[in-house]
Amino acid sequence: MSGSTSRILIVEDHPVFRLGMSEMINQEEDLNVCGWAESVLEAWNEISRLDPDLVIADITLKHSDGLELVRELTRQKKRIPALVLSMHPESLYAERAVMAGARGYIMKQEAPVSVVTAIRTVLSGKIYLSDEIKEKLLLGISSSSNHHLSPVERLAPRELEVFTLLGRGMSTREIAAALNLSMKTIGTYRERIKEKLHLRHNNELLKHAMSLNDA
Repeated sequence: MSGSTSRILIVEDHPVFRLGMSEMINQEEDLNVCGWAESVLEAWNEISRLDPDLVIADITLKHSDGLELVRELTRQKKRIPALVLSMHPESLYAERAVMAGARGYIMKQEAPVSVVTAIRTVLSGKIYLSDEIKEKLLLGISSSSNHHLSPVERLAPRELEVFTLLGRGMSTREIAAALNLSMKTIGTYRERIKEKLHLRHNNELLKHAMSLNDA
């Protein structure tokens, strides 16, 4: 780590939440927010420029996906741990985050003391997850055990990404641009999602996606 103070990069596209997080973290004598980014591209620029000790990333970012940032950090063997801090249900995303290479997952609704605990846990080289998710992983209940999963949990990673972005009110064109895919491919994903969730109409799909994001 950099001296006695750990430098943290926040990757989050909600300015108010980002400011609150920064103020909370900076109250700790041994923690310092050295920068922030709103998208994966901005995050890479800041990682190269600032060389942080920890990246805290949301899943749904401006025109991009936080888990892709985590995956790429792992692929490139960067020695920078990532903590995912998100509004999305940990039952759907925590295991995926860990599989992508994240060292922890915590929901935004948690108390500030829990967030600081998660940060310190990850910085110490350990993994931070809720007891419920730890138990799930220890019992081996994963995507390979489909009979334990809800229909949404059975969605493939890219399908879940599309489903999440639909829940944010993004159009097919906007999702295609965000994920660097064709509109036809996004349309195919939408049909697969409807089939897996037993939904007949696009309105049902959008309603279901928005209810997930509100959860």
